[in-house]
Amino acid sequence: MEPVRAEDDAVASTTGSRRPRRRRDEIVEAAARYFADHGYSNAGMRDIAQAVGMRGASLYNHFQSKEEILYAIALRMTEDPQQDLLLLEGEGGPVERLTNLVEAHVRRLARHRVEHLVALRELSALTPEHRRVVTDYRKYYQRRIRDVVDAGARLGMFEVRDPHQSAIAVLDLMNGISWWLNDSHDVDQLVRDYVDFTINGVLHHRPVR
Repeated sequence: MEPVRAEDDAVASTTGSRRPRRRRDEIVEAAARYFADHGYSNAGMRDIAQAVGMRGASLYNHFQSKEEILYAIALRMTEDPQQDLLLLEGEGGPVERLTNLVEAHVRRLARHRVEHLVALRELSALTPEHRRVVTDYRKYYQRRIRDVVDAGARLGMFEVRDPHQSAIAVLDLMNGISWWLNDSHDVDQLVRDYVDFTINGVLHHRPVR
C-alpha cells in the first residue's frame, strides 16, 4: 500500500496502538456521541469523562486533550476503511470490485454513522498535522477508487469523462449517508440502492458484449 504522509510511528505515538484497548474504544464512541449532540467546541474533558462514566482524571490516562480524542475518531473513520481497499484487488472486474467496496463502505458507515458524521463536521478543529494525516488517508482511498474507475472506463464498462472526478462523486454520494441515516433504515436495501446509484448512475455502466 502506498504510504501516507505521516509515518507509522507518528500515528501510533499520538493515538496509541493501531488496535486500541477496549476502554479507548468506549471513550471514542462516547465522545463522538457527545460531540454530535453538543458540538465539539462546547465539550470539555470533564463532559466527555461523564459521558463515558469515569472520573475526569482517569480520562487523561487515555487521552491528553479533546483534540486527541477527535483525532482518534477521525483516524478510525479514515484508517480502518483502508482495509476495504483489499476488495479492489480481489477477483472479478471493475464492476464486481467496486460493488464489493460500495457494500463494505456503506455498511461501515451504517455501523459508525455518528463517528463518521463528527469526523466530517469537525475536521477543521484538528491540528494541521493531524488534519494532514486524515486528509492523506482520504486522498489515498480516493485514488484507489479512481484507478479502478479508470480501468473500467478503458475497458468500455464505464462511461465517464474524468475518472478522478467520478471517484470524488462516488465517495461524496456514499459519505452523504451519514447526514441522514438512522436506525429505522434498512441497511441491506441501502446497500442495493447505493450500488445501483454508483455503478449505473455515477459511472454509467455499460455491459461489455
